Amino acid sequence: MFEDKTLNCKDCGEEFTFTSGEQEFYAEKGFVNEPQRCKDCRDARKNSARNKETFVATCADCGGEAKVPFRPRDDRPVYCSECFAKQRA
Repeated sequence: MFEDKTLNCKDCGEEFTFTSGEQEFYAEKGFVNEPQRCKDCRDARKNSARNKETFVATCADCGGEAKVPFRPRDDRPVYCSECFAKQRA
């Protein structure tokens, strides 16, 4: 039913194959758009999204170093991961 298609990556411009198996998977999931990026560019995009900026703050509970994914504000306490888990319990 599906046949391999050759597509062009919108990031690097290289050709890549959209295999019949991938097309079947897309159809099963209800995806209507074909992929726009090759596997290498998709992986690079995913990894860049995961490497978000982190900020260093002093934990309001133990005084240790806390690395957080947001810019700390003076009016709100920041906790390290251990103290944050204690706060939630």
